[in-house]
Amino acid sequence: MSLESEVDLPGGAVLPGALPEALRAELVAFRRDLHMHPELGNQEFRTTAAIKERLERAGLRPRVLSSGTGVICDIGTDGEAGTDSAMLAMRADIDGLPIPDMKTECPYRSTVPDRAHACGHDVHTTVVLGTGLVLAELHRQGLLPRPVRLIFQPAEEVLPGGAADAIADGALDGIGRIIAVHCDPRVDAGRIGLRQGPITSACDRLEIALDGPGGHTARPHLTTDLVTAAARVVTDVPALVGRRIDSRSGLAVTWGRVESGHAPNVIPQHAELSGTVRCLDLEAWRQAPDIVVAAIDEVANLHRAKSEINYVRGVPPVVNEAGATELLRDAMIARRGVESVEDTQQSLGGEDFSWYLERVPGAMARLGVRPPGERTVRDLHQGDFDVDEHAITVGVELFTAAALLDALR
Repeated sequence: MSLESEVDLPGGAVLPGALPEALRAELVAFRRDLHMHPELGNQEFRTTAAIKERLERAGLRPRVLSSGTGVICDIGTDGEAGTDSAMLAMRADIDGLPIPDMKTECPYRSTVPDRAHACGHDVHTTVVLGTGLVLAELHRQGLLPRPVRLIFQPAEEVLPGGAADAIADGALDGIGRIIAVHCDPRVDAGRIGLRQGPITSACDRLEIALDGPGGHTARPHLTTDLVTAAARVVTDVPALVGRRIDSRSGLAVTWGRVESGHAPNVIPQHAELSGTVRCLDLEAWRQAPDIVVAAIDEVANLHRAKSEINYVRGVPPVVNEAGATELLRDAMIARRGVESVEDTQQSLGGEDFSWYLERVPGAMARLGVRPPGERTVRDLHQGDFDVDEHAITVGVELFTAAALLDALR
């Protein structure tokens, strides 16, 4: 593989330019293959095998995580993990979502019923793979100044996320800094969004069961009216929570499922609700379980319903460290100019990349995937989500530049 153009940097390092057309085409094909064969968290066996095979074909020595899915691969260490205390890590998540692919005219739409890469993890995976192939070539040429680690992590969509398992399996051993990208359908392809400090929010999951004696709808006074009780939990709990913590924390309870009853004239004996708790602020996230559970119990008791609450801890906010954020900014500017970087806002989405940042400094960039000029936004976690595949080239060039610039700091 030859690199089409180069830019000299201080210290004699080389910043690869535009990727060879053959590699660009290969990476697009690799992404489309993943897109056609999405796998859920901790079930990504085909995806893992495809990543491992391509890295081995490049002369690298990838290691599958002990769980059986996910891959770690060092470049520039001759396969000896953890030989440099300041290695830069690049993380991709590899799992899909349990939703149907609705892109009816797309030739590479999912072939798996009710499964789709509707969050861009196929793009993240391809970007890190492509970066690994470029850096492996630079290493063979003696142009990679410092070892780099690739982390292909399973189960990002499964709370509390597969990052913890990857960390337990040694993903951060010997790592000094870690970077990642996440597809952003609101940013044009060819650009990235950056923010120092919190860029995502904390996210937990709520599962609630309400129980009580049911009966005839003609005599609700003789029952625990669970439909009404569930409705009041849906409406009153978010309002109560919003009055019990600083509103600047952005603590929000949002419901995704409410189920109760089977007949129009029967008050049921059981109701179920599930949803998420999201929070902009780390300290408020730590207080959230006590506040939310207390509010649910109060509303349920008011309506004489017995409540059983399963509060599932998820992930803290992703908090971008200043140095890693500037590394991504400098890398993108070196590659595509100052106009290719835009400021971005903190979102209420959750991301288990945050668990890595609890251990080492790092940052996540938002990778633009919207075709320039397109007005329609294909949002994340929707069945028609797709990307401008030029974003793959942009991501590879960003990460390659970051690896070379990091060695100069």
